[in-house]
Amino acid sequence: MSSLADDTRWLDATDQAALVERGDVSALELLDAAIERIEAIDPALNAVIIRWFDEARATAAGPLPAGPFRGVPTLLKDLWAHYAGQPLTNGNQALKDSMPLSATDTTLVARYRAAGFVIAGRTNSPEFGSLPCTEPTAWGATRNPWNTDHSPGGSSGGAAAAVASGMVSIAHASDGGGSIRIPASACGLVGLKPTQGRITLGPYRDESNLGVELCVSRSLRDTASLLDAVRGPGVGDTVIAAPPTRPYLQELGVDPGRLRIGLLDHHPFGGPVHEQCALAARNAASLLESLGHHVEPGFPTAVADPEFGRRFSALWSTNMGVSLGRIAAQLGRDLGPGDVEPVNQAQADFARSVSGVDFAMAQAATVDFRRAVQQWWADGWDLLLTPTLGEPPVEIGTFANNPDNPMAPMVRAAAYVPFTPAFNASGQPAISLPLHWTPEGLPVGVQLVAAYGREDLLFQVAAQLEAAQPWSHRHPRDLMPDSANQHLLLTQPGFDLVDR
Repeated sequence: MSSLADDTRWLDATDQAALVERGDVSALELLDAAIERIEAIDPALNAVIIRWFDEARATAAGPLPAGPFRGVPTLLKDLWAHYAGQPLTNGNQALKDSMPLSATDTTLVARYRAAGFVIAGRTNSPEFGSLPCTEPTAWGATRNPWNTDHSPGGSSGGAAAAVASGMVSIAHASDGGGSIRIPASACGLVGLKPTQGRITLGPYRDESNLGVELCVSRSLRDTASLLDAVRGPGVGDTVIAAPPTRPYLQELGVDPGRLRIGLLDHHPFGGPVHEQCALAARNAASLLESLGHHVEPGFPTAVADPEFGRRFSALWSTNMGVSLGRIAAQLGRDLGPGDVEPVNQAQADFARSVSGVDFAMAQAATVDFRRAVQQWWADGWDLLLTPTLGEPPVEIGTFANNPDNPMAPMVRAAAYVPFTPAFNASGQPAISLPLHWTPEGLPVGVQLVAAYGREDLLFQVAAQLEAAQPWSHRHPRDLMPDSANQHLLLTQPGFDLVDR
């Protein structure tokens, strides 16, 4: 690896942009360093599945907008994020076979470009983003750089693997049930799910959907600066979060005062939670106490409502049915056998049995759920602290498709992600922070949830945690092709971290 590729590998996007701003490196040189890392590292991970390096070089060599990330290379998730002139497959084999080119940018992608990013390709995603792993039939499994036998999570698993391994410093990600926070936890990254209505999903997706979009990154300042750059409504949006009183980047270092924080360290529905995940939350509670906050057991009882999963599933499956309808329209034909993975076909089939009244009732129940959950914050709590996941990163194949039992991956997923989906339904902002590693060297994130619209408070408290227990020095072992003992090094205790 060249010296520039190595020297810039672990810099965050803010520092990379500063290099370009000072003239220490050109945007093209920074891009070429990222391309060199992708080509060297990705064979072990399979994170970057579509590449347009020549077009990116032309962009980097030309005039770039004077945004906060001018000249910084990045990647888009292969899910709904249209980039004019480039293919998008949503992890689907039929779309991979046809490789249709997008006619326009989505509004968020246009804002990425206006921020100065140089977009070089797409990261792997499970088909239609439906599972908390990244193993689509179309593109194959993405592997976790901390241990390649394990999953990086999903659905933004390709993005997280690319950032955690040092290919790029920041990457686009989206979250409909935890898909930013899950891979952030599994890969030792920062993952913020913004407030519903904070960032437009236009022009193709409904902002009242469960999903939101932003990024996975290695630093809070990158995430805050990007949110400042891309927030705000688009044409036709009807769900619009109130704008912040000041830039989110300025919240880092602001004293939030003494906060009342609830701790949920057990499964809300009574299932098991891995001891390392519970320990991560309890250790974070102790750290928050040492910083002057009051932490006690407490959480919105609505998240333990056994009916929540049924309501969420009705909306999730209906969204899947809509997605398949859109893909069929895009292809100009009906979808046939082999076009869709069994788990997603089963959800779409179930959606056909949901009547309009059933769907309206599920939406009404979700409104009731949202109000009940948010009432907990209105009653005087400031933040909720949980593990991000119910287990450390699982092994590749845990959520494999089973044609004989097509919903088996979704059933297994419920045990893995008991803490994230509720806040997609409630619309609240939540962040996963890399504060814990297992004795085997696997990352375990903790989640903080704030009241609707209070990303500012999340940034203030997260910055306190980042200062008290930094994570920027922790990186996976190099995944280079000349490392004959790569797998052995990755999986042995004591060889999991590289301090730089």
